[in-house]
Amino acid sequence: MGRWIWQQSDWPYFRWQEAELSEALASARLAQGKLLGMAGLLDESLARDAAAAILVDDSLTTSAIEGQALARDSVRSSVARHLGLSTEGLPAPPRATDGLVKMLVDAAQHYAEPLTVERLCGWQAALFPDGYSELVQIRVGALRGDAPMTVVSGRAGCETVHFLAPPQPGLVTELDAFLHWFRHPPQGLDGLLRAGLAHLWLVTLHPFEDGNGRIARAVTDLAIAQDEHQPMRLFSLSSQIEKQRKAYYDILEQTQRGSMDVSDWLVWFLTQVAAACDGAQGTVARTLAKARYWLHFHTEGISERQRKVLNRLLDAGPDGFEGHLNNRNYMGLTRASRTTAYRELSDLLERGMLVSIGGGRSTAYAIPWGRFLRDG
Repeated sequence: MGRWIWQQSDWPYFRWQEAELSEALASARLAQGKLLGMAGLLDESLARDAAAAILVDDSLTTSAIEGQALARDSVRSSVARHLGLSTEGLPAPPRATDGLVKMLVDAAQHYAEPLTVERLCGWQAALFPDGYSELVQIRVGALRGDAPMTVVSGRAGCETVHFLAPPQPGLVTELDAFLHWFRHPPQGLDGLLRAGLAHLWLVTLHPFEDGNGRIARAVTDLAIAQDEHQPMRLFSLSSQIEKQRKAYYDILEQTQRGSMDVSDWLVWFLTQVAAACDGAQGTVARTLAKARYWLHFHTEGISERQRKVLNRLLDAGPDGFEGHLNNRNYMGLTRASRTTAYRELSDLLERGMLVSIGGGRSTAYAIPWGRFLRDG
Protein backbone atom coordinates (compact mmCIF):
# COMPACT_ATOMS: atom_id res chain seq x y z
CA MET A 1 0.00 0.00 0.00
CA GLY A 2 1.36 3.43 -0.94
CA ARG A 3 1.92 6.10 1.66
CA TRP A 4 -0.82 8.60 2.41
CA ILE A 5 -0.40 12.18 1.28
CA TRP A 6 0.17 13.43 4.83
CA GLN A 7 3.13 11.02 5.10
CA GLN A 8 4.95 12.63 2.16
CA SER A 9 8.19 14.40 3.03
CA ASP A 10 6.93 17.67 1.52
CA TRP A 11 3.51 17.64 3.26
CA PRO A 12 1.62 20.01 3.40
CA TYR A 13 3.19 21.96 0.51
CA PHE A 14 0.65 21.32 -2.24
CA ARG A 15 1.59 21.97 -5.84
CA TRP A 16 -0.26 21.94 -9.15
CA GLN A 17 0.25 22.47 -12.87
CA GLU A 18 -1.07 25.89 -13.90
CA ALA A 19 -1.56 24.79 -17.52
CA GLU A 20 -3.76 21.87 -16.46
CA LEU A 21 -5.96 24.15 -14.34
CA SER A 22 -6.31 27.15 -16.63
CA GLU A 23 -9.35 25.99 -18.61
CA ALA A 24 -11.26 24.70 -15.57
CA LEU A 25 -10.48 27.86 -13.59
CA ALA A 26 -11.61 30.11 -16.45
CA SER A 27 -14.87 28.16 -16.80
CA ALA A 28 -15.54 28.34 -13.06
CA ARG A 29 -14.89 32.08 -12.97
CA LEU A 30 -17.13 32.66 -16.00
CA ALA A 31 -20.02 30.70 -14.45
CA GLN A 32 -19.49 32.47 -11.13
CA GLY A 33 -19.53 35.86 -12.85
CA LYS A 34 -22.76 35.08 -14.73
CA LEU A 35 -24.46 34.04 -11.50
CA LEU A 36 -23.31 37.13 -9.63
CA GLY A 37 -24.53 39.25 -12.54
CA MET A 38 -28.00 37.68 -12.32
CA ALA A 39 -27.98 38.12 -8.56
CA GLY A 40 -27.41 41.83 -9.11
CA LEU A 41 -30.97 42.02 -10.46
CA LEU A 42 -32.38 40.92 -7.10
CA ASP A 43 -33.34 43.41 -4.43
CA GLU A 44 -32.54 42.61 -0.80
CA SER A 45 -35.77 40.69 -0.21
CA LEU A 46 -35.46 38.61 -3.37
CA ALA A 47 -31.79 37.93 -2.70
CA ARG A 48 -32.77 36.57 0.71
CA ASP A 49 -35.44 34.35 -0.89
CA ALA A 50 -32.90 32.98 -3.38
CA ALA A 51 -30.30 32.46 -0.66
CA ALA A 52 -32.89 30.62 1.45
CA ALA A 53 -33.65 28.21 -1.41
CA ILE A 54 -29.93 27.57 -1.93
CA LEU A 55 -29.35 27.10 1.80
CA VAL A 56 -32.14 24.52 2.03
CA ASP A 57 -30.52 22.55 -0.80
CA ASP A 58 -27.07 22.97 0.77
CA SER A 59 -28.29 21.64 4.12
CA LEU A 60 -30.08 18.66 2.61
CA THR A 61 -27.28 17.66 0.27
CA THR A 62 -24.27 18.13 2.57
CA SER A 63 -26.04 15.66 4.87
CA ALA A 64 -27.03 13.34 2.01
CA ILE A 65 -23.35 13.06 1.00
CA GLU A 66 -22.77 11.48 4.40
CA GLY A 67 -25.82 9.19 3.99
CA GLN A 68 -28.07 11.22 6.27
CA ALA A 69 -31.57 12.17 5.08
CA LEU A 70 -33.14 15.29 6.61
CA ALA A 71 -36.79 16.34 6.45
CA ARG A 72 -37.10 19.18 3.93
CA ASP A 73 -39.78 21.06 5.88
CA SER A 74 -37.67 20.96 9.04
CA VAL A 75 -34.72 22.37 7.11
CA ARG A 76 -36.93 25.05 5.55
CA SER A 77 -38.16 25.99 9.02
CA SER A 78 -34.64 26.37 10.36
CA VAL A 79 -33.45 28.33 7.32
CA ALA A 80 -36.44 30.67 7.54
CA ARG A 81 -35.78 31.31 11.22
CA HIS A 82 -32.10 32.07 10.69
CA LEU A 83 -32.75 34.36 7.70
CA GLY A 84 -35.67 36.20 9.27
CA LEU A 85 -38.34 34.72 6.98
CA SER A 86 -41.80 33.48 7.87
CA THR A 87 -42.00 30.04 9.51
CA GLU A 88 -45.80 29.85 9.34
CA GLY A 89 -47.01 26.29 8.81
CA LEU A 90 -43.53 24.82 9.22
CA PRO A 91 -42.55 22.41 12.03
CA ALA A 92 -40.01 23.21 14.71
CA PRO A 93 -36.71 21.72 13.47
CA PRO A 94 -34.76 19.11 15.45
CA ARG A 95 -31.74 20.52 17.27
CA ALA A 96 -29.25 18.74 15.02
CA THR A 97 -30.92 20.12 11.88
CA ASP A 98 -30.93 23.61 13.35
CA GLY A 99 -27.28 23.20 14.32
CA LEU A 100 -26.34 22.28 10.75
CA VAL A 101 -28.15 25.31 9.33
CA LYS A 102 -26.62 27.53 11.99
CA MET A 103 -23.14 26.36 10.94
CA LEU A 104 -23.80 27.05 7.25
CA VAL A 105 -25.28 30.48 7.98
CA ASP A 106 -22.32 31.35 10.18
CA ALA A 107 -19.85 30.32 7.47
CA ALA A 108 -21.53 32.57 4.89
CA GLN A 109 -22.75 35.57 6.85
CA HIS A 110 -19.71 35.88 9.12
CA TYR A 111 -17.12 35.23 6.45
CA ALA A 112 -14.93 38.11 7.66
CA GLU A 113 -14.47 36.54 11.10
CA PRO A 114 -11.28 34.48 11.56
CA LEU A 115 -11.43 30.71 11.37
CA THR A 116 -10.16 29.28 14.64
CA VAL A 117 -10.06 25.94 16.44
CA GLU A 118 -12.78 27.25 18.76
CA ARG A 119 -15.03 28.13 15.82
CA LEU A 120 -14.55 24.72 14.22
CA CYS A 121 -15.27 23.00 17.54
CA GLY A 122 -18.42 25.08 17.93
CA TRP A 123 -19.61 23.99 14.50
CA GLN A 124 -18.98 20.34 15.32
CA ALA A 125 -20.84 20.66 18.62
CA ALA A 126 -23.80 22.22 16.80
CA LEU A 127 -23.99 19.15 14.52
CA PHE A 128 -24.25 16.76 17.49
CA PRO A 129 -26.16 18.64 20.22
CA ASP A 130 -26.88 15.45 22.18
CA GLY A 131 -23.33 14.11 22.01
CA TYR A 132 -24.29 11.16 19.82
CA SER A 133 -23.71 10.25 16.18
CA GLU A 134 -26.66 7.95 15.52
CA LEU A 135 -26.41 5.61 18.54
CA VAL A 136 -22.69 6.09 19.25
CA GLN A 137 -21.47 8.57 21.82
CA ILE A 138 -18.71 10.78 20.42
CA ARG A 139 -16.46 13.62 21.48
CA VAL A 140 -18.35 16.85 20.89
CA GLY A 141 -16.80 20.30 20.64
CA ALA A 142 -13.29 18.83 20.89
CA LEU A 143 -10.70 17.24 18.63
CA ARG A 144 -10.70 13.46 18.21
CA GLY A 145 -9.02 11.14 20.68
CA ASP A 146 -6.20 8.62 20.38
CA ALA A 147 -8.06 5.93 18.42
CA PRO A 148 -6.91 5.63 14.76
CA MET A 149 -9.25 7.50 12.39
CA THR A 150 -9.98 5.38 9.31
CA VAL A 151 -12.57 5.29 6.56
CA VAL A 152 -13.37 1.68 5.67
CA SER A 153 -15.94 -0.37 3.77
CA GLY A 154 -16.79 -4.05 3.65
CA ARG A 155 -17.73 -6.60 6.29
CA ALA A 156 -15.69 -7.25 9.42
CA GLY A 157 -12.48 -9.08 8.62
CA CYS A 158 -12.58 -8.11 4.94
CA GLU A 159 -12.51 -4.33 5.25
CA THR A 160 -11.05 -2.08 2.58
CA VAL A 161 -9.26 0.93 4.03
CA HIS A 162 -10.05 4.00 1.92
CA PHE A 163 -8.34 6.52 4.14
CA LEU A 164 -6.18 6.76 7.25
CA ALA A 165 -6.00 10.16 8.96
CA PRO A 166 -2.87 11.54 10.63
CA PRO A 167 -2.43 10.23 14.20
CA GLN A 168 -3.79 12.24 17.09
CA PRO A 169 -0.36 13.18 18.50
CA GLY A 170 0.60 16.19 16.44
CA LEU A 171 -2.97 16.93 15.32
CA VAL A 172 -3.06 20.27 17.13
CA THR A 173 0.11 21.36 15.37
CA GLU A 174 -1.23 20.17 12.01
CA LEU A 175 -4.52 22.01 12.51
CA ASP A 176 -2.73 25.18 13.60
CA ALA A 177 -0.67 25.07 10.40
CA PHE A 178 -3.83 24.76 8.31
CA LEU A 179 -5.57 27.62 10.12
CA HIS A 180 -2.54 29.90 9.78
CA TRP A 181 -2.44 29.18 6.05
CA PHE A 182 -6.20 29.77 5.75
CA ARG A 183 -6.00 33.12 7.53
CA HIS A 184 -2.81 34.16 5.70
CA PRO A 185 -2.93 32.55 2.23
CA PRO A 186 0.04 32.96 -0.11
CA GLN A 187 -0.05 36.20 -2.07
CA GLY A 188 -1.57 35.74 -5.51
CA LEU A 189 -3.34 32.45 -4.73
CA ASP A 190 -6.68 32.41 -6.58
CA GLY A 191 -9.66 32.35 -4.21
CA LEU A 192 -11.27 29.30 -5.79
CA LEU A 193 -8.01 27.36 -5.68
CA ARG A 194 -7.71 28.35 -2.01
CA ALA A 195 -11.22 26.95 -1.41
CA GLY A 196 -10.35 23.66 -3.11
CA LEU A 197 -7.10 23.30 -1.22
CA ALA A 198 -8.79 24.11 2.10
CA HIS A 199 -11.38 21.40 1.45
CA LEU A 200 -8.75 18.77 0.69
CA TRP A 201 -6.47 19.77 3.56
CA LEU A 202 -9.15 19.75 6.25
CA VAL A 203 -10.72 16.50 5.05
CA THR A 204 -7.26 14.94 5.19
CA LEU A 205 -6.67 16.10 8.77
CA HIS A 206 -10.07 14.70 9.81
CA PRO A 207 -9.84 16.54 13.15
CA PHE A 208 -13.11 15.32 14.70
CA GLU A 209 -14.64 11.97 15.53
CA ASP A 210 -17.58 12.79 13.23
CA GLY A 211 -18.84 15.64 11.09
CA ASN A 212 -15.57 16.17 9.20
CA GLY A 213 -17.11 16.16 5.72
CA ARG A 214 -19.84 18.64 6.59
CA ILE A 215 -17.37 20.91 8.38
CA ALA A 216 -14.91 20.78 5.47
CA ARG A 217 -17.68 21.77 3.05
CA ALA A 218 -18.69 24.62 5.38
CA VAL A 219 -15.08 25.83 5.41
CA THR A 220 -15.16 25.65 1.60
CA ASP A 221 -18.30 27.81 1.61
CA LEU A 222 -16.53 30.23 3.95
CA ALA A 223 -13.56 30.46 1.59
CA ILE A 224 -15.83 31.12 -1.40
CA ALA A 225 -17.78 33.75 0.55
CA GLN A 226 -14.47 35.45 1.33
CA ASP A 227 -13.54 35.27 -2.36
CA GLU A 228 -16.87 36.83 -3.43
CA HIS A 229 -17.24 39.19 -0.45
CA GLN A 230 -20.87 38.10 -0.35
CA PRO A 231 -22.68 37.21 2.92
CA MET A 232 -25.29 35.04 1.19
CA ARG A 233 -24.39 31.91 -0.75
CA LEU A 234 -26.10 31.87 -4.14
CA PHE A 235 -24.90 28.43 -5.22
CA SER A 236 -24.67 25.14 -3.39
CA LEU A 237 -21.43 23.28 -3.99
CA SER A 238 -22.70 20.47 -1.76
CA SER A 239 -25.71 20.01 -4.03
CA GLN A 240 -23.40 19.50 -6.99
CA ILE A 241 -21.05 17.22 -5.05
CA GLU A 242 -24.00 15.08 -3.95
CA LYS A 243 -24.85 14.51 -7.63
CA GLN A 244 -21.26 13.32 -8.11
CA ARG A 245 -20.96 11.56 -4.77
CA LYS A 246 -19.06 8.47 -5.94
CA ALA A 247 -16.69 10.55 -8.05
CA TYR A 248 -16.16 12.85 -5.06
CA TYR A 249 -15.05 10.03 -2.79
CA ASP A 250 -12.99 8.44 -5.57
CA ILE A 251 -11.03 11.62 -6.35
CA LEU A 252 -10.44 12.29 -2.65
CA GLU A 253 -9.08 8.78 -2.11
CA GLN A 254 -6.95 8.98 -5.24
CA THR A 255 -5.51 12.33 -4.15
CA GLN A 256 -4.87 11.25 -0.56
CA ARG A 257 -2.93 8.23 -1.84
CA GLY A 258 -0.90 10.31 -4.26
CA SER A 259 1.85 12.90 -4.31
CA MET A 260 1.68 16.57 -3.35
CA ASP A 261 0.71 17.42 -6.96
CA VAL A 262 -3.04 17.86 -6.54
CA SER A 263 -3.83 19.10 -10.05
CA ASP A 264 -6.43 16.39 -10.69
CA TRP A 265 -8.31 17.25 -7.49
CA LEU A 266 -8.32 20.97 -8.28
CA VAL A 267 -9.57 20.42 -11.84
CA TRP A 268 -12.38 18.24 -10.48
CA PHE A 269 -13.22 20.79 -7.80
CA LEU A 270 -13.31 23.72 -10.23
CA THR A 271 -15.52 21.74 -12.60
CA GLN A 272 -18.03 21.23 -9.77
CA VAL A 273 -17.95 24.96 -8.93
CA ALA A 274 -18.81 25.80 -12.53
CA ALA A 275 -21.64 23.25 -12.62
CA ALA A 276 -23.00 24.48 -9.27
CA CYS A 277 -23.05 28.08 -10.50
CA ASP A 278 -24.78 27.06 -13.73
CA GLY A 279 -27.41 25.15 -11.75
CA ALA A 280 -28.01 28.04 -9.35
CA GLN A 281 -28.89 30.34 -12.23
CA GLY A 282 -32.20 28.46 -12.37
CA THR A 283 -32.91 29.27 -8.72
CA VAL A 284 -32.22 32.97 -9.28
CA ALA A 285 -34.35 32.93 -12.44
CA ARG A 286 -37.26 31.35 -10.53
CA THR A 287 -36.92 33.95 -7.79
CA LEU A 288 -37.17 36.72 -10.38
CA ALA A 289 -40.12 34.94 -12.01
CA LYS A 290 -41.93 34.81 -8.66
CA ALA A 291 -41.48 38.56 -8.24
CA ARG A 292 -42.75 39.21 -11.78
CA TYR A 293 -45.73 36.94 -11.13
CA TRP A 294 -46.90 38.88 -8.07
CA LEU A 295 -46.26 42.21 -9.81
CA HIS A 296 -48.38 41.13 -12.76
CA PHE A 297 -51.46 39.90 -10.95
CA HIS A 298 -53.86 41.93 -8.84
CA THR A 299 -54.44 40.05 -5.62
CA GLU A 300 -57.57 41.77 -4.34
CA GLY A 301 -60.04 39.10 -3.29
CA ILE A 302 -57.40 36.35 -3.06
CA SER A 303 -57.81 34.32 0.12
CA GLU A 304 -54.91 33.43 2.38
CA ARG A 305 -55.46 29.81 1.36
CA GLN A 306 -55.02 30.69 -2.29
CA ARG A 307 -51.95 32.81 -1.59
CA LYS A 308 -50.39 30.00 0.45
CA VAL A 309 -50.84 27.45 -2.33
CA LEU A 310 -49.57 29.82 -5.02
CA ASN A 311 -46.45 30.60 -2.99
CA ARG A 312 -45.91 26.88 -2.46
CA LEU A 313 -46.03 26.31 -6.22
CA LEU A 314 -43.81 29.32 -6.93
CA ASP A 315 -41.23 28.26 -4.35
CA ALA A 316 -41.13 24.72 -5.75
CA GLY A 317 -40.43 25.90 -9.30
CA PRO A 318 -41.60 24.40 -12.62
CA ASP A 319 -40.49 20.87 -11.72
CA GLY A 320 -40.46 20.99 -7.95
CA PHE A 321 -44.02 20.19 -6.90
CA GLU A 322 -44.85 16.51 -6.45
CA GLY A 323 -46.99 16.20 -9.54
CA HIS A 324 -49.20 19.09 -10.57
CA LEU A 325 -51.67 20.67 -8.18
CA ASN A 326 -55.13 19.11 -8.17
CA ASN A 327 -58.28 19.38 -6.08
CA ARG A 328 -57.08 16.77 -3.58
CA ASN A 329 -53.66 18.45 -3.13
CA TYR A 330 -55.39 21.77 -2.55
CA MET A 331 -57.62 20.26 0.14
CA GLY A 332 -54.61 18.72 1.86
CA LEU A 333 -52.57 21.92 1.82
CA THR A 334 -55.36 24.24 2.98
CA ARG A 335 -57.76 21.94 4.90
CA ALA A 336 -60.53 23.36 2.72
CA SER A 337 -63.63 21.33 1.85
CA ARG A 338 -63.94 19.76 -1.59
CA THR A 339 -66.46 22.41 -2.64
CA THR A 340 -64.28 25.29 -1.41
CA ALA A 341 -61.18 23.83 -3.07
CA TYR A 342 -63.00 23.53 -6.39
CA ARG A 343 -64.35 27.09 -6.14
CA GLU A 344 -60.99 28.65 -5.22
CA LEU A 345 -59.09 26.73 -7.89
CA SER A 346 -61.66 27.80 -10.48
CA ASP A 347 -61.22 31.41 -9.35
CA LEU A 348 -57.45 31.23 -9.80
CA LEU A 349 -57.94 29.66 -13.20
CA GLU A 350 -60.27 32.48 -14.29
CA ARG A 351 -57.78 35.10 -13.12
CA GLY A 352 -55.04 33.43 -15.16
CA MET A 353 -52.97 32.78 -12.06
CA LEU A 354 -53.10 29.05 -12.81
CA VAL A 355 -53.44 27.11 -16.03
CA SER A 356 -55.17 23.75 -16.37
CA ILE A 357 -53.51 20.56 -17.55
CA GLY A 358 -55.53 17.60 -18.73
CA GLY A 359 -59.27 17.36 -18.18
CA GLY A 360 -62.03 15.64 -16.28
CA ARG A 361 -61.05 13.87 -13.07
CA SER A 362 -57.38 14.11 -14.03
CA THR A 363 -57.44 17.90 -14.34
CA ALA A 364 -54.39 19.48 -12.72
CA TYR A 365 -53.19 23.05 -12.34
CA ALA A 366 -49.83 24.79 -12.66
CA ILE A 367 -48.25 28.22 -12.63
CA PRO A 368 -47.98 29.71 -16.16
CA TRP A 369 -44.20 29.76 -15.87
CA GLY A 370 -43.55 30.53 -19.53
CA ARG A 371 -44.85 34.08 -19.10
CA PHE A 372 -42.49 34.91 -16.26
CA LEU A 373 -39.31 32.90 -16.78
CA ARG A 374 -37.12 34.95 -19.04
CA ASP A 375 -33.58 36.22 -19.15
CA GLY A 376 -32.72 39.23 -17.02
